[in-house]
Amino acid sequence: MKNTQIVVILAILFFDISFHAAAQKVDYSIVSVPEESSNQFVKITTDADCVCMPIVKRSTKGRIDWLTNRILDISIDGLKIAYLSARNKTTNIFIKDLNRQGGSIQRTNRSAVLDFSFSPDGKYICFTEMRGNINQIFRTNADNGYVCRQITSGNKDCSPICSSDMNQIFFTRQEMKNFSIWSYNIQNNFLSTYSTGMNPYPLQKEPAYLCARINATGKGEIWKINYETGTEECIVSDTNRSFTTPMISPDGQWILFVGSNIINENSFSYANTDIFVAKIDGTNLTQITYHAADDLSPVWSRDGKYIYFISQRGSDTGTANIWRMNFNY
Repeated sequence: MKNTQIVVILAILFFDISFHAAAQKVDYSIVSVPEESSNQFVKITTDADCVCMPIVKRSTKGRIDWLTNRILDISIDGLKIAYLSARNKTTNIFIKDLNRQGGSIQRTNRSAVLDFSFSPDGKYICFTEMRGNINQIFRTNADNGYVCRQITSGNKDCSPICSSDMNQIFFTRQEMKNFSIWSYNIQNNFLSTYSTGMNPYPLQKEPAYLCARINATGKGEIWKINYETGTEECIVSDTNRSFTTPMISPDGQWILFVGSNIINENSFSYANTDIFVAKIDGTNLTQITYHAADDLSPVWSRDGKYIYFISQRGSDTGTANIWRMNFNY
């Protein structure tokens, strides 16, 4: 795992709805493995939903890179799930009712939506669209119409997410090979820059956010940054793994994130991505998925009882779908 690194792919259309050539030796057809016996897995979508799968790149030396942006979210009432779907050579946000069988409703009408999140009041969706070599952030109504308010322009921006008071939109900006956390003030249009990192997740009760950072050895870590005092604290780190995309549980007790893992079976060694949790202070680091499929973009249910994520598990063709697992901790 020495060469394991993480990457945010911003320059190309990065989604796929099928398995990748580097992973063809892996049997995705089973739904779960023995290490996951305490969890129940429920398939939420069908292949016809064309769920986008973030590209995962592997090298023969054990390096694994994956797109870290959030491409799932749950509506504020907990009844609907929003996801990215690749249809007609475009990627857009679609919304599916979690309690009904059937199709999904298209929520954006763009060319290449990159990632998104619901606002805390559920009224808006903030999303990134890729246009050539730049990524621009927009805000649109969560329920009606296609009218969008443009938030940023002329840069490589992504991972927008609103603060709990709805005053700011935090996001990641890429400049050359560096990633930093910025915010946009919705009322006065003022832009602020804070620190290095990606995948910001604002805290509710203090002026701080969690984010992912790449350390000197190329591993992803989870950090907490207080943007008023300037205090920076590494919350989750492991010499053998990379971690990205933190999300705090509804009760504020747990952090949910993606991590790298190595599967060794006989003479076959395989790097993949799994889902991890840790307590809010970084203790009790626990791996909760072990499947050879890539488990990515996890989000909490609004009551904290379930975790939704994207995976090729359960598909003999390696097609990505949205899955739900119970949270037993």
